[in-house]
This record gives sequence, structure tokens and C-alpha cells, in this order.
Amino acid sequence: MNGGETLSLLKEAQQGDSEACERILRENSGLIWSIVRRYYGRGVEADDLYQLGCMGFLKAVRGFDPSFGTQFSTYAVPKIAGEIRRFLRDDGMLKVSRGMKERGSFIRHARDRLCQELEREPTLSELSEVTGMSPEDIAAAETANAGTASLQMETGEEGLTLEQVLGTDGAEESILEQVSLRQAIESLNERERMVILLRFYRNFTQERVSRILGVSQVQVSRIERKALEHLRRYFAAL
Repeated sequence: MNGGETLSLLKEAQQGDSEACERILRENSGLIWSIVRRYYGRGVEADDLYQLGCMGFLKAVRGFDPSFGTQFSTYAVPKIAGEIRRFLRDDGMLKVSRGMKERGSFIRHARDRLCQELEREPTLSELSEVTGMSPEDIAAAETANAGTASLQMETGEEGLTLEQVLGTDGAEESILEQVSLRQAIESLNERERMVILLRFYRNFTQERVSRILGVSQVQVSRIERKALEHLRRYFAAL
């Protein structure tokens, strides 16, 4: 692809053309991989590093201006490397430590045992009492150990998806789904994380969530709405 074609595609991508965005990403996959290979052996899978590199590349697409007087590739390289380094510097927020996995397993067994004893889903306070863990620690462990929620996963009674409520679509968002969703959820407070976890990871209804958290369904609805607005702002800032 020559310089003129690149600039044309960049302009179209910056104007929201998803096909142009996908094409320029595809055309530059070799460049991204060349940066990714520098960070092999750091405890992160190559595919995850590539997705991080794609995030940096797409940030470069959004921020590039021909008036900078540099080639796009020259501008993109530090963006790609910077995104990967930031992730590694922050100890790889997507990785789940052995201790966190063990806490998640402990909570899961306690929840299953209480479900059998009580013949219902235990409340968060009941789970906290049995495990000796704070509600915040339970929320953190369950969020970390849950598989990354799909933006296309539907909730219980409404059939809504995170993609719909967050208003995300297109190539960039599919990358963010794989890399950033858990980071975004970790930025929520304890109760917001629990609501998102139960609603979108476990597909529980608002009524069921209200019983678990010991609050009204109206409160659950408010917490969910606030959490989703926070996630929208988080994704908009990427």
C-alpha cells in the first residue's frame, strides 16, 4: 500500500468507516507483530500481546495527523509499544494470580454448599459470613475468575447485551472486548462489580440479584444503570 492509499484509508477510518479501519489494521498486522515479538517471554500469551498492539495501533489511527510531518508507521510504532508496555508495567491486569484463583474456587464451593443447604441462592452477606471474606474481596475474586464476558452475552429477562447497552460495535470494539472489558469492570466499585457480574456473567434477573445483595430491585436497577454509564465513559476514553 502506497502513502496516498494509507492516508486515504486513515481519513476514512477516522471518520468512522469500520471497513477502512479493518483494512488498515489488516494491512499493518506485520508491523504490529514485529513490535509484539519484542515482548515475548513476559508471561503474556502472544495473541494477547497482539490484541494489545492492535489497541495501540487503533489509538494511532485516531490520533494521526499528516501535518505531523512523519510517516504513519513512524507515529504508530511507539503507540503500539506503549500500549503493551503499559499493560506489562501494570502487572498484566488480565492475568489471574494463583491466590486469586484459589479464592475464587473457595467462594464457588461455599456458594454451592449454601445453595444446597438453603435451597436458594445465598445472599452476599451470607457468603461473606461463611467465607470470612469481605463483600469487596468476594466481588474482586469472582470478577477475576469469571471468563471475560462477551459483549454479545444476553442478560436474563430482557435479552439485552453489553454490546447494546454500551453502544459498541465494529472492529475496534471487538478488540477492546477481548482485552479491556475486565479492566473496565475492575474500575467499578464493589457493588457495581457484583451487579454487572451477576447480571451479565451469570445471567441473573434483577429480582434475583436484589435477593442476593439484600437490596430492592429498584436499587439494583439504579446500580446497574450507574455501572453501565461508567463503562460507557471508560470505553469512550480508550
